[in-house]
Amino acid sequence: MTQNDAVPQEVSTEITTVTTDLSDLRQCLEGWIRTRLADPTAVISELRKPSESGMSSISILFAVDWTEDGAQHQADLVARLAPGDSDLPLFPGYDLELQAAVMHTVATHSTVPVPLVRWVEVSPEILGRPFVVMDRVEGVVPGDNPPYVFGSWLHGATSDQLDAVQRASVDLLAQIHAIPDPHVLLPELAGAGRGDALRRHVDTERAYYEWTRIEDGLRIPLLERGFDWLEDHWPERPSEPVLCWGDSRIGNIMYNDFRPAAVLDWEMATVAPRELDVAWFIFFHRMFQDMAEQFGLPGLPSILRRPDVVARYEEVAGVELHDLDFYLVYAAIRFGIIMSRSKRRSIHFDGSPAPDNPDEYILHHHMLRTLLDGDYHWETK
Repeated sequence: MTQNDAVPQEVSTEITTVTTDLSDLRQCLEGWIRTRLADPTAVISELRKPSESGMSSISILFAVDWTEDGAQHQADLVARLAPGDSDLPLFPGYDLELQAAVMHTVATHSTVPVPLVRWVEVSPEILGRPFVVMDRVEGVVPGDNPPYVFGSWLHGATSDQLDAVQRASVDLLAQIHAIPDPHVLLPELAGAGRGDALRRHVDTERAYYEWTRIEDGLRIPLLERGFDWLEDHWPERPSEPVLCWGDSRIGNIMYNDFRPAAVLDWEMATVAPRELDVAWFIFFHRMFQDMAEQFGLPGLPSILRRPDVVARYEEVAGVELHDLDFYLVYAAIRFGIIMSRSKRRSIHFDGSPAPDNPDEYILHHHMLRTLLDGDYHWETK
């Protein structure tokens, strides 16, 4: 059985992306690469767009051969292109230079594996949009589309291998959070605004929600109820801010022999309480697992359970997590905003019908509603 065979027909596995003309892109990229390498004979080959290219940006894989100091060189690279305004981008901004700075900081101040960033091109004149070029890392990623819990290489793993994936992945969070003085190393991430780091983060998410409404003005009652819930359950003393990955989940980790080979997708990196990352990590797998069980599939119930993730993280990081219920609800709200924007893109590009109920713009609206009602029992999950 393939991964797609395991997906019920009711589940859409299509991601709305924008068509990219690879022949034109290759010519433009090759000319730019020749300038960067100072070799007018440099050649690009094996250029392709991977099937797992994500919603928020376009990735292009390619190889380049060039001559330097009389010697032949070859590299396997990936170019990540920022979306254009006509793409109905998922997020209001894509600061590739900041993403590269975060990756460099992580590589310099920790042992967390991140791809080597070779170049950042901020001008849209070359490929029609800014882009970043990184070394390609070999490995496999737990897929998002369809979700890896529906059937993936993880389903063929032994219990020891799954345990290794879980432990090593949680350890990455602790290692990222241990990077000292993130507000000094990456002052752009600390941001400005009222209150502490958590208040600034929530205010930014509320602004993001308002931005997603710019085309249609549609309000989503469940999300607005969620923001009210956050205010009513605000932590008395939020944890000290650390460098947070932002999009912390195994779907953004490349594995080789069940060990992390590269940590990907840093566009949501921020300085915030560590619980932000841990909760996102737990929530994302649980949301996928709930989906699998909804369609009568076993999923992967033995890994990334809340008590196991918390115990491992606290052991490795040497700290106690606080107010995790708050951050788990916040994770569901944050992803709800992203999904509402993604649904708008699907309606715009694919012609899919708009739901009659605005709350159904959120993929996991049942889960979010149950969380807000206080009826979601994590201790049994």
